[in-house]
Amino acid sequence: MNGRTYTFEDVERILASGDVGGRLSKDDLPTPALVLDLDAFEWNVHKMTGHARKSNRALRPHAKTHKCPEIARILVQAGAVGACAAKLSEAEVLASHGIGGLLVTAAVIGRHKIESAVRLAQRNRDIIFTVDDARNVRDLNDAAGTLDSKPQLRLNLAVDLLLCPRAGIPPGRPALELAKLIHSLPNSRFAGIQAYDPPASHTQGFDTRKKRSCETMGLAVETRRLIEREGLECSLVTGGSTGTYNIDSEIDGVTELQPGSFIFMDVQYSRIGGQDGSPVYRDFKNSLFVITTVIHKRKGTAIVDAGVKSFSTDSPLFPEAKGVAGIAYSWAGDEYGRLDLSGASSDLDVGDRVDFVVPHCDPSVNLYDRIYGIRGDSVETAWKITARGMSQ
Repeated sequence: MNGRTYTFEDVERILASGDVGGRLSKDDLPTPALVLDLDAFEWNVHKMTGHARKSNRALRPHAKTHKCPEIARILVQAGAVGACAAKLSEAEVLASHGIGGLLVTAAVIGRHKIESAVRLAQRNRDIIFTVDDARNVRDLNDAAGTLDSKPQLRLNLAVDLLLCPRAGIPPGRPALELAKLIHSLPNSRFAGIQAYDPPASHTQGFDTRKKRSCETMGLAVETRRLIEREGLECSLVTGGSTGTYNIDSEIDGVTELQPGSFIFMDVQYSRIGGQDGSPVYRDFKNSLFVITTVIHKRKGTAIVDAGVKSFSTDSPLFPEAKGVAGIAYSWAGDEYGRLDLSGASSDLDVGDRVDFVVPHCDPSVNLYDRIYGIRGDSVETAWKITARGMSQ
């Protein structure tokens, strides 16, 4: 750093310009601030892309984790075939920033969304939509047929399997019948199978997690074989997660991995247990943090400027302090967090800054407009979380 002291207006001007380039330090950032340790992030990306390459599996990371086109582009440059998007609006943002190879993992239902999906597919011919309902398949096919496009638009549709009580069609013959319907229609193309089992990703204990994922993904592989015996090509079986990446990549018939949280990590994932039997999951490094400032102090207690508007609250877990052991965080309202310092390894004072690992990375990221890439104490980048709030 050059040692210069910036005014608040200077900092805002530099951040808004996007041309940060090491001109700011962490201490210049107004808190609470969402920051990305670039060294840890790049290590995580290198490990996952290397694993996928070594396992001969395609990698299509989930953009719902970061909602940031710049991060999606980094992953593609590292070897990913594209990005998964949880919702159509997320995919539209990514596509508008030049990200290809998109897979929309939630069904596109309703006339207006179907119209938007078809227009998006007209511009991005390799996009894949997931389906689990015959009427929805026909609606998508019919909408594609209304376009005066040359060559004729054929939507890529992947059958979404019901592997947990949420969405999808049962594996086996029901999935086969839907695949045959897709194949029979003039404006749709059967792309393959999506098979994601959300509970498997956070099942505690590697052996228990492996048993569950092998069972559920095994249903996907059996369904693929059934479909292929009927004469349909099924070259795509996509699924998996950060918690099961090294399990699913060993299952013959799974062709693609779609983890997301590995780039950031969070408190939830730290508790699922490692392959070595450790209760702590250390396959990837914590790279995502929220910087907070102590705004009040009394004996044994400190208050920071980050509460439920700064961290996700969908988990029973709390943010965990980085660098100071023994701090216990608890909610103190929308804007505040309470720190129990009775067991802290060092004391804190008003004005001190504390970094926290978030309980759950995906919804925490969705609370912020920007993510700041840091290396050491230097701020290298300020990326907009462009798909923030895109939940349609």
